[in-house]
Amino acid sequence: MTEQTSQPETATGFTLEVVIGAPVEVVWRAMREPDQIRRWHGWHAESLDAEIRQIYGDTATESGSGATPYVLDVEGGDRFELREHDDGTLVRLTRLPREQVEGEWADWYDDITEGWTSFVHQLRFALERHPHEERRTLCLSGAGAPAQPLRESLAHHETFFSTDHQQGHVLDGLGPGLVVLGETPGRPGQQPGAMAIVSTYGLDDDAFAREQDSWTAWWRAAYPDADPAVT
Repeated sequence: MTEQTSQPETATGFTLEVVIGAPVEVVWRAMREPDQIRRWHGWHAESLDAEIRQIYGDTATESGSGATPYVLDVEGGDRFELREHDDGTLVRLTRLPREQVEGEWADWYDDITEGWTSFVHQLRFALERHPHEERRTLCLSGAGAPAQPLRESLAHHETFFSTDHQQGHVLDGLGPGLVVLGETPGRPGQQPGAMAIVSTYGLDDDAFAREQDSWTAWWRAAYPDADPAVT
């Protein structure tokens, strides 16, 4: 696994650092050009393009200067800093403390923290394993049951990253592809649950359809009432 560190939420906020095996200019472009962002951010829902515009375009500010030229501030008070590293690029995400976040951003604080964790590692996977390649994705979600049996079923695959609430595994049959499995926080009035983002590469329509059926069956063994996968 590539080096990563994270600091649990404290009075100074949350920090995640991940080293990506690519030059800093390459990583920066991957975070600033919409066609490249589509290759790693989230999953291919109908709302993906609008989400990319909102997060990385309409409300984002490039605030770097001097010795730290690659700095991106996004809505909600989150900041990305990119720095050269012996192994490529150090991506550092910092979040404001929860009590300093206003409105709906505070209600979604834990969800956003987990989302950024997934997305930064998806960025790393895309640039290190599949630079310049397009992907096809599945997103599966469910509530009310623990994700432990699902985690155990992936344990024999290569671990790409691991945190307190998420694991990413590399599966050769997906291109190779990346499966991110994480626990979803329970907000007031909602049950906690789990989510999986399955990123595939190089699959034709028939192969992708088979994977969709297989992963849907795997997911519904734990979450029988889950909605269909988002593709």
